[in-house]
This record gives sequence, structure tokens and C-alpha cells, in this order.
Amino acid sequence: MSEYKETVPIDEERIWKTIEAGRRARASQVLEVLDKARSLKGLEAEEVAQLMDVSDPELLSGLFATARQIKEDIYGKRLVLFAPLYISNMCGNECSYCAFRARNTSVKRRALSQDEIARETRILIDQGHKRILLVAGEAYPREGFDYILKAIDTVYATRHERGEIRRLNVNLAPLKVEEFQALRDRKIGTYQIFQETYHRETYAKVHLAGKKTDFNWRITAIDRAMQGNIDDVGIGVLFGLFDWRFEILAMMQHIRHLEQKFGVGPHTISVPRLEPAVGSDLASHPPRPVTDLEFRKIIAILRMAVPYTGIIMSTRETADIRRETFALGVSQISAGSRTNPGGYSTDDQEDMSSQFSLGDHRPLDEVIRDVSFLGYIPSFCTGCYRLGRTGKDFMDLAKPGEIKLHCSPNAYSTFLEYLIDYASDETRTVGEAAIARSLDELDDVSRQRSQNLMAKVRQGKRDVFC
Repeated sequence: MSEYKETVPIDEERIWKTIEAGRRARASQVLEVLDKARSLKGLEAEEVAQLMDVSDPELLSGLFATARQIKEDIYGKRLVLFAPLYISNMCGNECSYCAFRARNTSVKRRALSQDEIARETRILIDQGHKRILLVAGEAYPREGFDYILKAIDTVYATRHERGEIRRLNVNLAPLKVEEFQALRDRKIGTYQIFQETYHRETYAKVHLAGKKTDFNWRITAIDRAMQGNIDDVGIGVLFGLFDWRFEILAMMQHIRHLEQKFGVGPHTISVPRLEPAVGSDLASHPPRPVTDLEFRKIIAILRMAVPYTGIIMSTRETADIRRETFALGVSQISAGSRTNPGGYSTDDQEDMSSQFSLGDHRPLDEVIRDVSFLGYIPSFCTGCYRLGRTGKDFMDLAKPGEIKLHCSPNAYSTFLEYLIDYASDETRTVGEAAIARSLDELDDVSRQRSQNLMAKVRQGKRDVFC
């Protein structure tokens, strides 16, 4: 039982009743929900439930097409790219699905020094990255939380040739309000934390020891982040631990709580599925496995239910699955990832200190070439963070679809930077063709803004945005 008394109310009884009612939805009701979704106003829990058991091929096709339309209406053709930077796999928790769990002696423990963090950062910069996600286990070296703050300073201070990391997001264990304030002072982008599962009984079964056993302390982390003036947050569920239908509706309750209490919901939602991890039988045999079709439905439903949010797809998934989800609502992807501390400095892609197995091992250049060939515009944009378009200011632009007036031009300028400074000859050719082809699809304002920014990049300027 949690010692922390504050919590986010998750009404499990209501969730099950909503799921059961949704199973009785008629085709006409499903079509009405899809029609409402196209208005970009989002969906209520009862409407979400009516989409969960759709199996008719024609209705499924309509569901996926609607999600694609919503994503393009709000964000256009751009796909944001980033890479995770694991600085430590030291952890005091016993999460039965994770290779980093405290009692797992199969994993080599390591916390990078500040020099090693700078070296990893330079490697990512030389690949062309501008955005990274800093990740650490819930046990820091002797410096404690100061280790994290120093790591952030190190990343931002690292420059190499024409490149630098322009925005660092963080995925960290729950913090106190004053610690969140310290993160804010370090100018992080998004604070990201996953509840893993919103089902309390399952949560207790898979979190066996350590601070993470406290469900309430974890689920209220976003509240404390908001109280610490971090208004750009990301949430997620580890699909495969419990019924995905329950998880989505519980996540909806969490989102409504944030909207009602703070006036703003999550900037991002991550959708990881359980993947094999060293020393974890549970990770290789998920209690409630999610099929590929169900996974596609999850992404499409989330895009309709919370249209303003960025949906993140990691390299846990294979290249083929990732390609399929681009058209279903995914708007951010990691590329060239390593999930072990020091992973970018070694050729061993799956060493014994990785958090989980990867499905997509392709380097950034290959991913960008593939994304471009599919008709999307890779983006390294950090403009919203730099101009203060976060929290409510971001939502006010995203909800009516006006954010793409900024997202599209910034995507083109940062993509062109990559093509000129880092891309292989083959990728540069494919990328330039993608830019020329897709400009015609933009509205007049976005096209002119994009062309103006790209002209500056071709003239030698960098880090231009609107």
C-alpha cells in the first residue's frame, strides 16, 4: 500500500463498464465517432470504447484513414527525430520486465562520467541529431540528483564542428517539486515519465521492490512537474502488462485530470510494447501481449482521442511496424538508438547493459532516407521550446491545427541543415527530391515561410526557425 496519500483518481469500475458498453457499438455509432474525430475536438471515453473492438475491414480502413487525416491536419507531413542518451543503468527498483532491475546480476552497471557524457553527445551531434532524450535509472552516483543536473549542463555545453544539441528532454523517475524546478531552470524541453500500467493490481505484481512500488508517488509525478513550472510533459504505458483497452481509458482519465487541474494535457504520449530484456522472463512472455493489428488500433485511437498530442514511436519496434504507424498518427520517432550507457561509443548494438532489445537497428542516415522516400519530412525542430510555445501556448496552436504553420517551415529548415551538413550522398538526393515534391502540398503561408528559412540555410545560416 502506498505511503503517499495524494493520487490521480483512476476509476477502474467505470473503465470496465465503459469497455463493456463499447463492445455493443453499432457500425453507425462508429461512423459517428469517426466523423466527430475529424473535427479535431478529441473524443470522450465512451466514444473511444466504441472504436476498440472494430474488426470490420471497411470500418477499420475508415478508422486508420481518419487517424492519418487528423495527424496531417495538425502536424502536416513532418516527423520529428531524436535519440535517447542513457547515462546510467544503476537502479534501486525491482521491475520484473526491465533489465535494469536491481537484482539482475546479468547486467553490467555503469554511470557515465561527465567526460563520457560529452563524448556520447559529440557522437550524436556528428550523426546530425539536434534533440536527445536523457535517460537514467532510479539510482544516481554519490552526487545524487546533482549528477543529473551536471549531465544536462554537459550536454548543452558540448559543441562539435557545426553542430550542437538544441533541446534536451528527460525521462527520469518521479521527483520532488523543487527538483522539477531545478530541471526547469536547466531549460529542459519535455519531462517524460511512464506509469507503465494504470491497473493497480498489475502494477503491484510487476514492481516488487524499490521506490517504484509506490503507485501514487509515480502517478502524481506529472502534477509535481506542473507545480515546478514544467508545463511540457510526456506520459505513456508499457503495453503488454495489462489489457490495452483498460490502459487507454485509464490514460484518458489521467489526461482529463491534468487538463482540469492545470489547463493543459501531455505534449507527448509514448506507446512502447514489451520487448525481451536480459534477465527478464516476463519481458519475453508478456502477460497481455498486444498484436500488431491491436497496436495499430492503439495508435490510431490515441491520435483521434487526443489529437493535439505528439505520439512517440521508439526503436523497440521493427522498421516495418514503424513505417506502418507513420500513417496512423505517429509524429515523433527515435533513430539510431542505443539503450545502454556508453552505447554510442561501441559497435556492440545489443550488449549486456542494454535496457531492452531493439527492433530497428538502422543508423540515423538510413532512417531519414527511408522516411523521405515515404513522403515525410524529417524534422529536428526545437523552435517551440526556444520561443516559449509550450504548455497552454502550444495547445492553443495545436488544437485548431495552426501549429503546422510553424512545424512545417521549421521541419524543412532543419531537414535541409541535416542534408547539407551530415547526410550521405544517396540520402541527400532522396531528401532534396522529397522537399521539392512536398512543398507543393503546403498552403501558401507555410510554403513561403519554408522557402524563406531554407534560403537562409543554403546561404550558410544555421538554427533558423519561426
